[in-house]
Amino acid sequence: MLRFVLATAAAALAAAQPPKGAAPRKLDFHFEFRTRFEARQGVSFGRDPNSEFPLLRTRVGVDYHPTPWMRWSALAQDSRAPFYGSPAPGTLRDTLDLQEGFLELGRESGPSLLLGRQMVELGETRLIGAPQWLNTARTYDSLRLAHRRPDRDWQVLWLSVVKVRPDSFDLPNLGDRIWGTYNTFRKLIPDGDFEWYLLRHDQNQPGGFAGPGRLGVNLFGARVVTPLGRGFRLSVEAVGQTGKVGGKQHRAAAWFSSVSREVKLARPVTFSGEYKYASGTDDPEGGRSGTFDQLYPANHDKFGHADLFGWRNIHNVRSLETIQLTRAWRLFVMWDASWLASPRDALYNGPGRPLARAPLGDAGRYVGQEIDCFTTYRRGPFRLGAGVAKLFAGEFLRRTTPGANTLFFYVFQGVSFGRR
Repeated sequence: MLRFVLATAAAALAAAQPPKGAAPRKLDFHFEFRTRFEARQGVSFGRDPNSEFPLLRTRVGVDYHPTPWMRWSALAQDSRAPFYGSPAPGTLRDTLDLQEGFLELGRESGPSLLLGRQMVELGETRLIGAPQWLNTARTYDSLRLAHRRPDRDWQVLWLSVVKVRPDSFDLPNLGDRIWGTYNTFRKLIPDGDFEWYLLRHDQNQPGGFAGPGRLGVNLFGARVVTPLGRGFRLSVEAVGQTGKVGGKQHRAAAWFSSVSREVKLARPVTFSGEYKYASGTDDPEGGRSGTFDQLYPANHDKFGHADLFGWRNIHNVRSLETIQLTRAWRLFVMWDASWLASPRDALYNGPGRPLARAPLGDAGRYVGQEIDCFTTYRRGPFRLGAGVAKLFAGEFLRRTTPGANTLFFYVFQGVSFGRR
């Protein structure tokens, strides 16, 4: 593996030598400041007190291009949750830290090498993403080797998710890593995309694995986005998994499919409907693991706007209507409903941790349904938005938790300058 990395890096450097008359040096600065006020009722379905607090996030970054084939990038981020009432979790608070800092060698077309800390998003971010909705987002210590062409991208990657340490520097956490290949073909399907990937997720106990032994999961999957005719568009992604979770053999799978179409009414409206599935473990006391490993996705909006659930042990159906009120103003109406794939496995939250469980499988499968309405307005560097979401608890939540309905409300504003 090391020989392959070194050989590919050498090829990237050789192919990226600057021609005569290269572009002059270039320096780009970018800035973001965002505030959001959140209020939640029925927190943890009634187990925790209601909450309301503001969130603040500030980013300052710079990109330096000494040559057309070299880029240095750095991004500082400060995230705060004042008045939270107790030490805020790492999704809300991370005092001044290095969010990104990397070196990229290569041009827009041809071989390239990227080394350092970076926010990474692949595909529709269902497995690997940097959720910008979170106050701290997510970043990775990474090595990425790619060969880019107008019609395709070949990529070999090694990623280690950075664990947030709210009051100190976020150090590398190499005991939790994802590596493999992720490839995109843009002209294989007319007006569509085809992606395929082979990935490996390794995690030991220092890296965060909770249990004896370690985690070693192999993922093989593909994603297709294609037009269907008459204005319809289809998106499909399927993933299979093998490997081990602790001492158990691991076999799991997940599926996503979506159909959307824009309709010209008084205002343009895009209608979409989708179905998502991720397997669970049928017998938690047995010798096989079947709970899908969702890796590190950007799950915002994928299972409801309140962001309560993740892509593990779940069936989910969702509809979304996007109304273009003006060029700058959009209104969204969303509905979704969820069921457990295995009644004996847990219901999991967005980061993939258990929320509730019925070990005997006697609490039913129906989790609940959620109705959401939210809006965004963008004008130049300024952005405003607000939203409300309500989850109506189903049989499973009523029998395994206090069963309170969840209400989520927020307003936000932000300003950003620069090319990022």
